[in-house]
Amino acid sequence: MDFATLVGLVGALLLISSAVILGAAPDVFLNGPSLLIVIGGTLLVVLSKFSFKQFLGAFKAAARAFKFKLPDTQESIEELVEVAQIARKEGVLGLEQREVQSPFLGKGIQMLVDGQAGETIRQLLTKERLMTLDHNRSGAKVFTAMADVAPAMGMIGTLIGLVQMLSNMEDPKSIGPAMAVALLTTLYGAMIATMIAGPIADKLSLRMTEEARLQSLYTDALVAIQEGTNPRVMEQMLSSYLPPEKREKANDTQAAGG
Repeated sequence: MDFATLVGLVGALLLISSAVILGAAPDVFLNGPSLLIVIGGTLLVVLSKFSFKQFLGAFKAAARAFKFKLPDTQESIEELVEVAQIARKEGVLGLEQREVQSPFLGKGIQMLVDGQAGETIRQLLTKERLMTLDHNRSGAKVFTAMADVAPAMGMIGTLIGLVQMLSNMEDPKSIGPAMAVALLTTLYGAMIATMIAGPIADKLSLRMTEEARLQSLYTDALVAIQEGTNPRVMEQMLSSYLPPEKREKANDTQAAGG
């Protein structure tokens, strides 16, 4: 579970909700027509920009980004070194019952067990990585579009409310509800864009970059294992995926161990 995003989104919503509840007459912040214009309008306009598959897939990708946390790079390298050591001692068939934390890595190990050539493994896993990238990129685009459309729908609702208000100036009772629609649609649009759609779009973009890098790490390691590369040499090669400070620490550890 990615608690950082969850805490950020829920915390922001609770903060705004607390400010509303502590104020006078919090029920005035709930307005059916405003919600209908902003939420319904935003979803329908965004849907018109994408296919049903892309639209629904974006919510699945977002749920996956919240639910599953990617493995740490250092831990992944250590796991890959263990896999390489097993393959070196027992042969690739010794990996058949090996359990790993990544489905992508599991597919690659199965290719090793099946006796695929290194270049074939690289090509197949690269295609898998590109498909994952495309899926995450599509999801990020949907939520980015949502962050762009929501404030615009809020402005449309504001204009509707103002028109209703100005067209019924002789009826004082109609001014209040019309003004509520005018102001609340802008508020709802800003909240959806700033507190929900925007952060999720950024999270999916970040997740896309991190997942692609991790899958590239797995691919390089599996090809190296297939080619019979020494596990220690492979570990040095994979350390290039680490941040500079962790890379220096890993190199010092390897030097002390060697």
